[in-house]
Amino acid sequence: MASSLTLVTILLLTVSLISPSRSATCQSQTFSSNRLYTFCNDLPSLNSYLHWAYDSAKSTLSVAFIAAPAKPNGWISWAINPTSPGMVGSQALIAFKDSKGAMTVKTYNISSYGPVTESKVWYEVRNSSAEFSDGVMRLFATVVLPEKGKSTVKHVWQVGPSVTAGVPDKHEFQPANLNSKGSLDLLKGQSTVSSGGGDSRTKKKNIHGILNVVSWGIMFPIGIIIARYVRSFPSADPAWFYLHIFCQVSSYAIGVAGWGTGLKLGSQSKGVRYTVHRNIGIALFSLATLQIFALFLRPKKDHKLRFYWNIYHHGIGYTILVLGILNVFKGLDILNPEPKWREAYIILIAVLGGISLLLEAITWIIVLRRKSGKSTKSYDGINNGHGRQEPLAA
Repeated sequence: MASSLTLVTILLLTVSLISPSRSATCQSQTFSSNRLYTFCNDLPSLNSYLHWAYDSAKSTLSVAFIAAPAKPNGWISWAINPTSPGMVGSQALIAFKDSKGAMTVKTYNISSYGPVTESKVWYEVRNSSAEFSDGVMRLFATVVLPEKGKSTVKHVWQVGPSVTAGVPDKHEFQPANLNSKGSLDLLKGQSTVSSGGGDSRTKKKNIHGILNVVSWGIMFPIGIIIARYVRSFPSADPAWFYLHIFCQVSSYAIGVAGWGTGLKLGSQSKGVRYTVHRNIGIALFSLATLQIFALFLRPKKDHKLRFYWNIYHHGIGYTILVLGILNVFKGLDILNPEPKWREAYIILIAVLGGISLLLEAITWIIVLRRKSGKSTKSYDGINNGHGRQEPLAA
């Protein structure tokens, strides 16, 4: 085992050494054709780098943007946004392979979410070219900025997976993609990350995820375990019922808060759709609301409708259980946190499953013993009670 780990470590170190685009900083990068730049920055997301030289007298900006596309036939982009710190409104240079396999650079005015169309941009592009080697694309351009004397610009960078019929396809919407924007001081050589939309949106996503994991993914299953197994112990009555109600009502309240944050995120992310995750969330909210109504409509134990109410209550409960856990994993796929969080939740569910199996066995033992005890008492009653043959009186 130790030798295997050592081998894996060596292989990872070897890969990092022979992949300079991923491990090197911008200061160690060089370019063909004697291209030289005054400043460079290791950009904080998407494993990308930016080099630039700014001539304030001529208001010209020469840039070299380096990044690996999301897939080999994808694209990379660098843009200036003169209006806001985000994608919409950005004036983009996008580099990709054309139909003949040659690298090309085209300009796009990103006026809205959706498919992009080649168009003129806010600045004049004097020279542009691109290269592709070792899985990395390099975009070069010299542009003339219309606002002379303005040394700070908002810039956006991005990578995408594919190009269809000469049109770049949409990029992913992971945190790294959403946070790939910032402010660039052309004279001081400083690049800062925008602290607004991306970070705030990521924080809201984290809150949304935590609320729903706690509600549908943890508390609701625990409430079902209590109702199914703890009630089998006579000493737990009626405490099990109140614990069950507490878990399920709390789960519903927290789940509604998570559902509300999800709706808010959806309204703020036009063009970003997670259809399956969204539809399961709506179904969970609807079914859980029905369960709350079931609490107020519960017939007494001896009522003739109690049998049908039990079928309804249990059926919806188990449906919520399955959908809740499924949607937690859908959310983890979208949020894409560190692997340890997914692994922690898998371990938690496995532990709850193991507890359920253990309690299932114990419950069956208790039930069988009770049935056996009742049968024995009934037999003793026949033989020891009035049904037995009495001796004749003297």
